[in-house]
Amino acid sequence: MLKKIVCVAIPGMAPFEFGVICEVFGIDRSEHGGPAFDFHVVTAVPGALRTKIGFDIVVRDDLAAASDADLIAIPAYEAGSEIHPDVLRVVREAERRGAWVLSVCSGAFILGAAGILDGRRSTTHWMYAEALALAYPNTTVDPDVLFVEDDHVVTGAGTAAGIDAALHVVRRELGAAAANVIARRMVVPPQRDGGQSQFIQAPIPEQRSDSFATITDWMLQSLDQDLTVDQLARRALMSPRTFARRFRAELGTTPTAWLNRQRLILAQQLLEETDETLDLIAAQTGFGAASVMRHHFVRSLQTTPTAYRRTFGRRRTAPDYAGTVPGGPDYGVVARKTSPEPAKVSVPSSGVM
Repeated sequence: MLKKIVCVAIPGMAPFEFGVICEVFGIDRSEHGGPAFDFHVVTAVPGALRTKIGFDIVVRDDLAAASDADLIAIPAYEAGSEIHPDVLRVVREAERRGAWVLSVCSGAFILGAAGILDGRRSTTHWMYAEALALAYPNTTVDPDVLFVEDDHVVTGAGTAAGIDAALHVVRRELGAAAANVIARRMVVPPQRDGGQSQFIQAPIPEQRSDSFATITDWMLQSLDQDLTVDQLARRALMSPRTFARRFRAELGTTPTAWLNRQRLILAQQLLEETDETLDLIAAQTGFGAASVMRHHFVRSLQTTPTAYRRTFGRRRTAPDYAGTVPGGPDYGVVARKTSPEPAKVSVPSSGVM
């Protein structure tokens, strides 16, 4: 269970990304049916830390609280300065005991310096993906996605993608409804998955008629139907090729991937909040059969519908987060390899923020 969260403050860190970690994990939302974490901000050398913007943040606690944390979170920082060896030690120890490790944006360079990205997939801000791959060639860097989870190590892309990565961890540990309480309070969408593209070509359409809001609203109301790209294109008055191209440009993913994502979200909600059979849920969500739904759960969420209901269903003894809009996890998992402990490491100066 995700209870104790430790954010490691780094000299030269970016205030927004640091704030994302504090916002997701540092606020007691139990009054609204959400989680309340045991949240700590620590640093290697307590005192005033200069941020990337130029003002100081005073951190009074050292790294002792990190020894039994369920999650170690590393914000973005201004690269080029030497990383304190105790920070690298804390990250390595967390990974070894099976705790979650989360980095936002350039924080991935610290995970790389600690050696825990070796044999794993990872990501960072698209501007710095090449630098990360060059500095740590034993990790497979995906420059396009919002975040990557690989065996409890989560690397997030730039800035706002840190919200998606952090909510992913909450969702994986506490269920979709818990993540949705946080997302609703933050006024952010809870449903962006890791595989969505970092770079959306047309986030603000020039004309409202060009927006996909109408067609996506209809898709959400029609998840129980067998929706094809050809059918969606006809409804949008476009050719299938144009529809697929413009859908990805505006929403950052393909129509089929978006549909499967929304079906998983709805299935998670129904598994958490109802006692309906798997076959009925599969029919209501457009998967058709329980076996097909199970395939998508295992591929995307690394669990089965039955196991998900057992963990997050309404009969569980954990806090009840019901009454929220649906949400869900996602990005693929690959096998990890054991990596040697690096010596004292400086993150390469590459302009990373």
